[in-house]
Amino acid sequence: MKIIDKIEKIKKEKKAVILAHNYQRPEIQDIADYIGDSIELSRKAKEEKKAEIIVFAAVDFMAESAAILNPKKRVLLPSLGARCPMAQMLTTDEIKRYKAKYPGAPVVLYVNTLASSKAQCDICCTSANAVEVVNSFDSNTILFGPDRNLADYVSEITGKKLITIPEWGFCPTHVLFQPEDVLVLKMKYPDAVVMVHPECSSEMRKVADFVGSTSKMCKYAKNTDSKTIIVGTERGLLHRLKKENPEKVFLMAYDDAICPNMKLLTLEKIYSSLKNEHYEIKIPKRVAKKARKALERMFKLNN
Repeated sequence: MKIIDKIEKIKKEKKAVILAHNYQRPEIQDIADYIGDSIELSRKAKEEKKAEIIVFAAVDFMAESAAILNPKKRVLLPSLGARCPMAQMLTTDEIKRYKAKYPGAPVVLYVNTLASSKAQCDICCTSANAVEVVNSFDSNTILFGPDRNLADYVSEITGKKLITIPEWGFCPTHVLFQPEDVLVLKMKYPDAVVMVHPECSSEMRKVADFVGSTSKMCKYAKNTDSKTIIVGTERGLLHRLKKENPEKVFLMAYDDAICPNMKLLTLEKIYSSLKNEHYEIKIPKRVAKKARKALERMFKLNN
């Protein structure tokens, strides 16, 4: 029996669903029940009623969010090594230090943070809704963590002062993109449009025709009249883009923009996780309760 058939069989037996991020390997996206960015997958996890097990094909903070929102379900992360480097950059001690330094300032944390950090904030956001979340506060000074580039992007749009915790937080994959690479491609494909993720540098955002989350990139790719699109995000998104737009050509702004942590997951690991029901995400109740408030507040704002 093929590994895909084994996964489908055991998934039905155990009443499980597979949620896969846009950056996952193509074969994992193809066997997933739902594919999306962090907010889309968080919504699916929150709305899932029938499944007893959620297999999260992504990285640690996303699986944690699913576990926080579904305390009565088992949430499995097929690889313990699938950790988000950016999420590791933000500690609770650092958040507390900034809160003491800027008393009264709202704390907005990117969902790319661990549960312990989410428990310290007022509200969470994703790259898709960060602008709306920041604009929901009257305060002109916002504590924001951990991505410096996303903070700069939101600050440019909202006009508010975003103080990044830590000052240097970044995504190791998105900082690989350089505007020079885009300019070289534009010389060869002058009619191409450029879309990039807000985790990219300000220099990259300046050469882009569109800046947005992976879900918004997918919508832009569908709606643009251009037949050639230069993509500035993790290359896993190309699989979905090509499937949804077979008539269009997608070019990576940088070919080696690959998140090694996302790519740790394989079909074999997903099958093993389902079969042995490992590795289950468990979060202390006190932490989960506080983090859930921050996530629920985000969903309420976006309803």
